[in-house]
Amino acid sequence: MRVPRRIVAILEGESLVNDATALVALHFAVAAVVTGTFSWATAAGEFLLVGLGGVVAGIAIGWFTAALQKRIDDPPIEITVSLLTPFAAYLTAEQLGLSGVLAVVTTGLIHGWRIPEIMTSRSRLQAGPVWQMIEFLLNGFIFLSIGLELPEVLKNLHGHTRGDLLVYAAFISGAVILIRIAWVFPATWLPRWLFKSIRERDPAPNWRNVAIVAWTGMRGVVSLAAALALPISARNGAPFPGRDLILFLTFVVILVTLVLQGLTLPAIIRWLQIEPDDSAAIEEREARLKANHAALARLDELAESENIAPDILHRLRVEYEDRIRQLEACEPGGDGKAHLFSSDYERFAHDTLRVERKIIIQLRNEGTINDEVLRRIQRDIDLAETRLQRPG
Repeated sequence: MRVPRRIVAILEGESLVNDATALVALHFAVAAVVTGTFSWATAAGEFLLVGLGGVVAGIAIGWFTAALQKRIDDPPIEITVSLLTPFAAYLTAEQLGLSGVLAVVTTGLIHGWRIPEIMTSRSRLQAGPVWQMIEFLLNGFIFLSIGLELPEVLKNLHGHTRGDLLVYAAFISGAVILIRIAWVFPATWLPRWLFKSIRERDPAPNWRNVAIVAWTGMRGVVSLAAALALPISARNGAPFPGRDLILFLTFVVILVTLVLQGLTLPAIIRWLQIEPDDSAAIEEREARLKANHAALARLDELAESENIAPDILHRLRVEYEDRIRQLEACEPGGDGKAHLFSSDYERFAHDTLRVERKIIIQLRNEGTINDEVLRRIQRDIDLAETRLQRPG
């Protein structure tokens, strides 16, 4: 769904921070249930200490691991370091009595900012698919776990009637949805009303955009993970109170928000007449143009200072000039994204690459080339085809 980029940025950013702070708050709530004691003053002070300490720990670990990765030039090792970094941040912070979750979030933000500088191109190309697969498997594992546990949870709810469970589910789901709506509007407008500096620097957004943010409060894998992480028993050995009911209600809230809010979101966007913006595509096009013009200027410098063969210089210049012509001719498409090549160019290029792939496979089958040669050539064809694919 095409919506203004600012809405997407807000939803992604608040999801990251809200999940982290919510898990810290959950930690204190669980501790209160397990120990049987709770103090608002103590909890508030510890919350600030644990939260801020986790952020500081994340900054330290993020900069250290980023500096370490910068000195490595081996994709498997770089990817391994990137996989171990979140565990290093979490475990270190937890050992210090700080928030491991906020440490991981902070470390991730630092790495996300510095990865374009510290990781080699080979490592980035290989790390992307690795992380996508891990994310897919972890999400699938969490939902699979709750699916396997749900029958046992339902069996343990024998003390509650179906009517009671339906009332609880409706009440909690409604509270989750309505409290978010009641919070987002004043949280958007109140700071701008109270502080002139905020109002001048960042004027209040259109109420329609705020409504979309308020309605987009779907729950998912983090809620499941938090519910599954509840302890089985308290410190005195008694079962953790209401654990099965909490798991059931968590599952229902996720189902209700995904189905109700998720499926109605397209209709609400159309009803509110939310207009998308092409700012990201425009920025991408301008950035590509500036980068290619800078590369052409560098070629001119090299032609004057280095002994470059004319055919090499001509080939590089033609390639960059062709890219610039394509970028200047192409406007953002219907998907709101900048396209490096025209649709005709993409279509014909895909067709020729399919022929190349068919021929090398045929040569391998005939015994003219071996598997190793096939894989090397196929990798070049795959990279060329990936370059043609429209960004998603």
